[in-house]
Amino acid sequence: MTLPELTREQLLRYSRHVMLPSFDMAGQERLLASRVLVVGMGGLGCALSPYLVGSGVGQLTLVDNDSVDHHNLPRQLLYQQDDIGQSKVIAARQRLQSLNPDTSIEVLEQRLDQASLTELIGNYDCVVDCCDNLATRNAINAVCVEAQVPLVSGAAIRYEGQLSVFLNQGKGPCYRCLSLLFGEQQLSCMESGILAPVVGVIGAMQSVETLKLLAGVGEPVAGRVLLYDGLHGDWQSFQLSRHPDCPVCSC
Repeated sequence: MTLPELTREQLLRYSRHVMLPSFDMAGQERLLASRVLVVGMGGLGCALSPYLVGSGVGQLTLVDNDSVDHHNLPRQLLYQQDDIGQSKVIAARQRLQSLNPDTSIEVLEQRLDQASLTELIGNYDCVVDCCDNLATRNAINAVCVEAQVPLVSGAAIRYEGQLSVFLNQGKGPCYRCLSLLFGEQQLSCMESGILAPVVGVIGAMQSVETLKLLAGVGEPVAGRVLLYDGLHGDWQSFQLSRHPDCPVCSC
């Protein structure tokens, strides 16, 4: 892939990235050439996407079939009072596009099924899972494993958050290996609540991991799961191995 050469204006805009050890101009050029699919524009997606746009990701596709509601406003900070009733992806694109003209933003106002995921995911350098149900997460994972596309996964409920990265390069665990350990979350945020900034913490961490993958710097949170306890201010990490009975990656 031929990388775009940074213009003078871009060197100024992204100078703090360019100065980073191992990032340099090449890392920023890789960001400008990258394509990212974000599934879910709730709290996680709203926290993640401004950093991707501001950092110069070349193309961002936002997927969500929901509309803005009153209870979204405390934690989904891309949306305003006047957006209530409007499509989340349309409202998000309007806010995000003003942040950075270098990023092309596309939206899909739909719920993705297996067929549409299969058609989409192979076109992207990274998929970020910001959705809120296990069935969709497992479907995204299966297609990412098949297409060998990296997946950055985050989740949050009550005071807790969870983060991991799945490289999907034929080795290591996939998201299904994790979901087999925990199963479906029986309570939703509507039933159990969510502290607004917790989604911001996890969404921001997802953006860090996504940018690292795209720029080719650092070590991703792969083969590990990070758990955040906002109530007690604690982070924990545990190793995740490939599940011997995983129907996706152990076949």
